[in-house]
Amino acid sequence: MFAFSRKGKKLGRVKVQLSDSAQGTRSPIRHPKRVTNSNGDNATTAINDSDDNNLCSSTAPELENSTSGNSEGWKKISTTGDKPTPRFNHAAAVIGKKMIVVGGESGNGLLEDVQVLNFENFSWTTTSSRLYLSPSSLQLKIPACKGHCLVPWGKKVLLIGGRTASPSDRVSVWAFDVETECWSLMEAKGEIPIARSGHTAVRAGTLLILFGGEDIKRRKLNDLHMFDLKTLTWLPLHCQGTGPSARCNHVAALYDDKLLLVFGGTSKSKSLNDLYSLDFETMMWSRIKIRGFHPSPRAGCCGVLCGTKWYIAGGGSRKKRHAEILVFDILKREWSIVHTSSQQSIATNKGFSLVLLQEKETDYLVAFGGLKKEPSDQVEVLVMEKNESSMSRRMTLPSEKRTSSMGPTVGSVGSFGRQNLASVIEHHGSGRKSLSETLLVSLRKLQVDDDAAMKSARSFEDERKPSAEETSSMVEPENTEKDEKDRNDDNVSFQETDGKSGFFTGSSSIYQSYEIQMAALIRKNGILEGQLAAALAGREAAEKNLSSVIKSRQEVEKRLNDTLKDMELMKEKLVLVEMAQEEANSLSNIVHSDHVRLEHDVAFLKAVLDDTQKELHSTRGVLSGERARAFQLQVEVFHLKQRLQSMENRTSTPRKPYHG
Repeated sequence: MFAFSRKGKKLGRVKVQLSDSAQGTRSPIRHPKRVTNSNGDNATTAINDSDDNNLCSSTAPELENSTSGNSEGWKKISTTGDKPTPRFNHAAAVIGKKMIVVGGESGNGLLEDVQVLNFENFSWTTTSSRLYLSPSSLQLKIPACKGHCLVPWGKKVLLIGGRTASPSDRVSVWAFDVETECWSLMEAKGEIPIARSGHTAVRAGTLLILFGGEDIKRRKLNDLHMFDLKTLTWLPLHCQGTGPSARCNHVAALYDDKLLLVFGGTSKSKSLNDLYSLDFETMMWSRIKIRGFHPSPRAGCCGVLCGTKWYIAGGGSRKKRHAEILVFDILKREWSIVHTSSQQSIATNKGFSLVLLQEKETDYLVAFGGLKKEPSDQVEVLVMEKNESSMSRRMTLPSEKRTSSMGPTVGSVGSFGRQNLASVIEHHGSGRKSLSETLLVSLRKLQVDDDAAMKSARSFEDERKPSAEETSSMVEPENTEKDEKDRNDDNVSFQETDGKSGFFTGSSSIYQSYEIQMAALIRKNGILEGQLAAALAGREAAEKNLSSVIKSRQEVEKRLNDTLKDMELMKEKLVLVEMAQEEANSLSNIVHSDHVRLEHDVAFLKAVLDDTQKELHSTRGVLSGERARAFQLQVEVFHLKQRLQSMENRTSTPRKPYHG
């Protein structure tokens, strides 16, 4: 993914052990079960979509060779394209092979742009902030903001809250589609939280969990809210126990979709280093005691969750910035330091961002921006190596069955033999190998006892000159040559108690003692053979039981594989359903936007019609007035005509002559 040299990778390596965590644990928040990987999900959340953890290619450019990078482990990345404006107090998230950076603060004020860093070629691109229509038919654009949260969700990133140039009363949630580069405002309902910045938001399936922050009046908060992305409804969460105090600029992570972790931040007058956990199964807050390294109080730090390890970088107080990278083992509940950065690293800046990129064998921490003396636009990478260890139990099985060659076995085993076998099995019941070794030791002891018995029998035969029949009945055939030599002597020499030597022929006392010893040896041999037979029978029974257990285990494994296949099919179906639902949502959004546009057009046409009607009415009034004036003019003309006619009549009448 990143083209590191072998030397640089060795110097910049931080070994990390990731443990597989059980997935699909039931939670009372009703989020969908997911199988996952500790990877999480999320880099900033305990849930990780498959789209969020896509592997990046290895066509990256070479890293810049810097002294601080090689000695401290952070590697500066040389990028191409339109580099973004240097910034701090922004937010970043990873979607597939891209890092999305939204907003923040530069030296000239708040920013509202969207920057995308492609990890395939390490090229920056700028997504312009366009004008969009909200569901309430208002023209809006994404606000210039800082102190907000950016949470990945499939092919989208969600922008939650933040301090904007034009203050708002309630928390707003925006969604940015990475593929279409389109923003949309989620018009929420329910008990919407008050506007805030410096808060944390983590995602569990289709639920957002929001905690703390600072409101417009700079009052610290410690309230907990939940936002359902399906119904677009906000709900407050009420918990038991003593929770974290009011704070902002802290970090939070969600492990296994059921455990919320909150660390650090700042209260009214001081920085904090306490760690709290909220179990969503019991809805109980609890404070985790500090074990291992004692972290110093810090605010404004960044955190990413990787399996069972929670990495926290940067942060500090007004006077000091901390350079160490802390890790909290969630299973061991123990703090430790994995790396200490130099003062030139981004991790010591104020208001930088930190995201997690994952490959099959390597994880990468990617830091961007921040403020030291000037805002920064630098990208740095820290390499972490996965060391996954799996525990497996091995069982050593005997390769072949051993059979006894000690002669005929005893058909019935006495009580002494059963008790001895039970004690052997009880003592060596932990493993079949130790039981086999015990049987071999018993066989060897039995052979030694038989050899001793034969030697004693030969010594008695040498002392008493037995007959040929007795010799053939009591001694094995391999000693017949020696016995035939001894049968030539009729007497046996021995030392008496009084010191005198003599010769006795067929002494009965010696023969009786010989018979007693031989009977005792035969009896002991029978007992040992009985024990051996019982042990062999127990071994065969144990082997049968083991074979049946192996068969049942194979059947269980087969059923488990079938179940896993069914689960994979269900996952694929669920993914298809989610994709169909997203398409339906997009179509509904398009239909809604078209409907809104039609409503705007209808409203515009209505307004034009109203204006036209008003103008028509006024025109009618003017026309009626003109008609009235024309009628008056006609009346006046009529009167003038009448007067003119009357005057003409007067002038046309002849006068009578005057006769004086």
